[in-house]
Amino acid sequence: MMMPPREVTSTLEVEVTASTELEFQIAVAALPGLTVDESLQIVLNDQAVTPDEIPAGYGGRIHRLRVGPGRLIAQYRAHIEGHAEPMAARDNDRSLFLRPSRYAECDKFYGFVAGQFNLSKTTEEKIADVAEFVASRLSYVPGSSDPIDGATDTLLAGAGVCRDYAHLVVALLRAMHIPARLVAVYAPGCDPMDFHAVAEAIVDGKWVAVDPTWLAPRQSLVRIATGRDAADTAFLDNHDGGIILHSAVVTATVDGDLPTDKGSDLIPIR
Repeated sequence: MMMPPREVTSTLEVEVTASTELEFQIAVAALPGLTVDESLQIVLNDQAVTPDEIPAGYGGRIHRLRVGPGRLIAQYRAHIEGHAEPMAARDNDRSLFLRPSRYAECDKFYGFVAGQFNLSKTTEEKIADVAEFVASRLSYVPGSSDPIDGATDTLLAGAGVCRDYAHLVVALLRAMHIPARLVAVYAPGCDPMDFHAVAEAIVDGKWVAVDPTWLAPRQSLVRIATGRDAADTAFLDNHDGGIILHSAVVTATVDGDLPTDKGSDLIPIR
């Protein structure tokens, strides 16, 4: 079944208080199978500025620029047609995405998963068990977590937002020796609408999406950035002076009915 065209937008308003280098990851990943008609406009103090585009891996793109103080507005829009080809695991993916990372500290969970889960099950069954565990253990509460919280903090708090859910899934799966990573996405149907984060895991040599928030159907997700955790996929990074993010407005829609996500299917981000 072909996905109807998808439309996504994001508008970020940033106050730059001191000269700095900014990196945006808000553009749709450039992947085989997708046709993307897009525009990115960045304006500082009513003057257009042009960022450098840097490949970020797995189709992702970083837009980087040096700016002085002032009011900056970044506006992105894209019309997406087609399906991205399912992403196959690369030779080094198993090595990279089994390691502990800043927000998915899987080395703290080896004993926990041994006591909490049946590790003799198949990979698919263990992924389903982790998704069910995280969905039942956490409450989705905007503002309940701190941007520096990792998977351990989230488990102890029992609440978080999408990135917290994804980090806990990733940490638990890595502790089970299942390669897992975080993906920043546009998510048609997401409520509340925002940039969304989901986990991915390798099953039979392919990456599949895992999202225990169930905020949006996985079939309609649009990949933006892919990495070990949110440290690699942030929509805005600041590398020098001061900034204040005043607003981030995101939209993501499908031209037609949203697909139905049964939850139990293995679904790639396409």
